[in-house]
Amino acid sequence: MSEFTIRCRVNGPLVIEGPVIVTDHEGHPFPLNHDKPLIALCRCGQSANKPFCDGAHKTCGFQADNLAKQT
Repeated sequence: MSEFTIRCRVNGPLVIEGPVIVTDHEGHPFPLNHDKPLIALCRCGQSANKPFCDGAHKTCGFQADNLAKQT
């Protein structure tokens, strides 16, 4: 299985780098451009292109800057 990385952007989307498949609640895959090295998934809930980010977080006041706890 190929590896992928999910990064949380401060006050922004989840950025996924690597080969992934994104499906809807019925299991149907969303079309993705596999030539692009990453995708951004909306965290603010305001995107007009859900589940993908369209930059709406910049104007809706979304804030999230959580850090992973170091063990």
